[in-house]
Parts: sequence; C-alpha cells; structure tokens
Amino acid sequence: MADLINYYSFTKDEWRNFYQKHQSVPLTQASLKQIKAFNDEISLQDVRDIYIPLVHLLKLRLKNFNHWQDTKAKFLHKPSRRIPFIIGISGSVAVGKSTTARLLKVLLSHFIKDKKTQLITTDGFLYPNAELHRRGIEQLKGFPESYDMKSLINFLNAVKNGEQEVKAPVYSHQVYDVIPNRYDIVKQPDILIIEGINTLQLPSNQRIYISDFTDFSIYIDAKAPLIENWYLDRFKKLMQTAFQDPSNFYYKYAIGNQEKAIQMAKDVWQDNDLPNLYRNILPTKTRADMIIHKTNGHRINQILLRKY
Repeated sequence: MADLINYYSFTKDEWRNFYQKHQSVPLTQASLKQIKAFNDEISLQDVRDIYIPLVHLLKLRLKNFNHWQDTKAKFLHKPSRRIPFIIGISGSVAVGKSTTARLLKVLLSHFIKDKKTQLITTDGFLYPNAELHRRGIEQLKGFPESYDMKSLINFLNAVKNGEQEVKAPVYSHQVYDVIPNRYDIVKQPDILIIEGINTLQLPSNQRIYISDFTDFSIYIDAKAPLIENWYLDRFKKLMQTAFQDPSNFYYKYAIGNQEKAIQMAKDVWQDNDLPNLYRNILPTKTRADMIIHKTNGHRINQILLRKY
C-alpha cells in the first residue's frame, strides 16, 4: 500500500528470527491470563516470538536515547539529567492496546531491571461525564473533543521535565467515568508507557501533539469487521460477568432484555466507535514507529517497522 511505503514489513516468523537469543519467558499461562485484556487472546509463544524481540529493540532504542541526551547536554553545557523514554500505544477500542501495554510493562521491568517502568492510560484525561453533558457531547465520548488535551499535554510535559511526582487522573470502566480526586502518581520513571486511542492523534486546538513527547509509538491494527466482532464478543461475555455487579454502569443492561442490550452495543459501535475509528484513529496509523497487525483470533500476522 502506498501509505506504508516507509515501513519494512515482516511476517511473524521473520520478526522472531531477528532476536534468537534464548530468553525464558518471565510469565506463566496463569500470569499471562491476568495481564491480557478481557476477551483478548495471546499465548506464551506470542510473547516469545513477538514481544521479547520488541523489548530487545526498545532496549536498544533506550540506550541510544540516553546517549543522545547526554551528548546534547554536553554540547549545551548543561548538567546531564534523566529524561524518561515514553512509549505510546494506540489503536481502536477492543483491539488489544491494554494487553500490549501491560505486557510490555512486565517484560521491560524484567529485562531492564535497572530502569523503572510505569504505565498510564489516556482514559483518565477524558472529561467527566458531567462535563461532557454540559458541553452536549455525551455521544462523542472517545472522540478528540471529549478529552482534556490541555491537561494531558501539561502532564506529559511535566513528566518529560523530570518533576518528582506528576498526577494522572483515573478512569473507571466500572462506573464509566473519571473518579473524582483519585490519581495515579508518576514518579520519575525511566520508561513511561502511555496507552490510549488518541496517543497519535493531531490536536484540535493545540500546537503540541501527544506524539511530540513520545520516543517510540506502536499502533495495534486490525480490519474493522474483526474489531467489531471482538467488541461485541467482549460485551456479551461482560454481560455474564462484570456487568452483573449492581455498581457497574451497564448493570441495567445485564439484567434487562438481552437482545436489546446487544442491539445497544451494536448501535454504539456503528454510531460512535466505527466513525471514530475511521475519522480519528485509523488515519494516525502511519504516524507510528511500529504497526502490529492482527487477524482472526487476535493472531499477529504482520509487523511493520518504520524505515526512517
């Protein structure tokens, strides 16, 4: 495809062969199950074939990044300081971003033990539901205008500047809203993973992009019909599990008419998530340093790595 001419393309087998040093997987099937997102699929073989070579590549990028920061500081006659290496992970809802983010955090912490790794999601920077209502954009939750981009940019700037403690708001999928006065605290990490559908998006009214702060970016890709199937399958399984909790936002659907609930999910996909994917998420794919493409069953069948 013409829009991918600046990427090297590799099959899973080709990618695996780039790093053949034997590395034991620091996970069991049980611990991997705890990491993966609900209804996502990943195996220990995937960890070995895809993610351990990726972590090795990131380790090389981090080494070069730190060397450049020291070189630049010497050139400018400034004291050397620790600047965090930020990894951005983007893609559609239900495509497996959170699995990739959590797995990378575990693997980076294991294979680069002398570096501190933290993870946050951009969900916390959504406007609270009350503010979305005030602005009349409840139906656009997840679209660029539903995020407090100024706060997100200020957060990333503070992290990059090495502030000792930086607060990130916390979003709860249980109540489907930002939790008031609750924060994740980012404490001068060497590596920060930031995961969200908007990590590669162009700003609507700011001159600074999220990607201006990221040092390596990954886009998790799949065909839209497949993502829709994963989205609906996840919804159906959640109806039988997490949604059964009376405190869950979707509890009323779990105890109501099942066909109506599933139709509601289909409508949300067609009216919100699919338009958002085509208008705001998919167009950012070619801004990523790496594209991980999935096919049936969440199987990774292609890795694309930016040439330049």
